Amino acid sequence: MESQRAIFGEAIDKGNATVPKDVQHIRRFLSANCFGDYYTRGGLDLEMRELLTLVFLVSLGGADSQVKSHIQGNLNMGKTRAFLIETFSAILPFIGYPRTLNALSALDSLTLNKEAN
Repeated sequence: MESQRAIFGEAIDKGNATVPKDVQHIRRFLSANCFGDYYTRGGLDLEMRELLTLVFLVSLGGADSQVKSHIQGNLNMGKTRAFLIETFSAILPFIGYPRTLNALSALDSLTLNKEAN
């Protein structure tokens, strides 16, 4: 949970509190496996792991909710909208326009209103 909190802040606790009891075990599996087993390995720092996770999720397609969460995680870790646009632009030739546009839409939903205020 420590690495999750470093990325997502209090939102992770709020999210866990709202998960229905019959699927809480899946959240626990996710925390223990992805954020316990993989995010805590040496070799890459937490910021790089979070960026790579976002790139993989965008590339997979069909993971819109997770893409949005990991965009927020990257923003929380200091990545800027401009940096994420450059990242999506770099992977566009490999993943295609639909997935890139979906990623940009998720980024817009999290950043455009905040930048206007």
